[in-house]
Amino acid sequence: MKHIASRQNPLIAKIRAAARGSADGMFLDGPHLVAEAAAHATLRHVLVTADALDRDETKTLIARLVRQGVEVVSVSAPVMAAVTSVQSSSAIVALADRMPARDDAVYGESPSIPLVAIACDVQDPGNVGAIIRVAEAAGATGVVAAGHSADPFGPKALRGSMGSALRLPVSTGQAGDAIRAARARGCIVHAAVAHDGRSIFDLDLTRPTAVLLGSEGAGLRPALTDLADERFTIPMHPPVDSLNVAVAAALVLYEARRQRQHAARSSP
Repeated sequence: MKHIASRQNPLIAKIRAAARGSADGMFLDGPHLVAEAAAHATLRHVLVTADALDRDETKTLIARLVRQGVEVVSVSAPVMAAVTSVQSSSAIVALADRMPARDDAVYGESPSIPLVAIACDVQDPGNVGAIIRVAEAAGATGVVAAGHSADPFGPKALRGSMGSALRLPVSTGQAGDAIRAARARGCIVHAAVAHDGRSIFDLDLTRPTAVLLGSEGAGLRPALTDLADERFTIPMHPPVDSLNVAVAAALVLYEARRQRQHAARSSP
């Protein structure tokens, strides 16, 4: 196995650029994300610290990667510290090809009933990742990171999604286009607003559904809420008047899950 001890090595420079979001490809930090990428993406390069080569978890993963023909390189601890952006550097990182566009897949395959979260201008990559993670957990068919939302396949968003972005269909695009595409596929478009919308508990989310979620602080732009079929609000006890966008996504997507499970149990 090749060993690299210099931070100036061209491969290290390439992976450092990806870790900072300034190069093509997905940077995957830690054994969990690397293992998920090995199953769902195309890995190009893997770096592992020399002292982690004998750890059971890392050893098993590396053996799997080698069988797949992935280049695995050992690096010194200082090199790994220079590559990773987290405070405590990981024992293994990787560079993979970006996931292919999945614009149609976000609406699921028949007989699935579409349940899509459209994140509009959500700029915090941690929030984008958390929305994708909770969407998969709640049984949504996909997520659209629309407008000026953070890159769902950037390093921080991938960490926030804990691998969900590699499994759940995720697409990107302009918010207006995403709304029109959802409606063309039969979805009722529900827009989250801070006040004066219908309670989420009064919505019918058993039908094909797209949920619009706005940016941190400002929420959805009026031009986008005007494109929706319905506006909804999450009830809150005062003086609380807002929620983190990923928390809001969790509440409405799990309400959809609850309604759909209830409808399934009630059907003859």
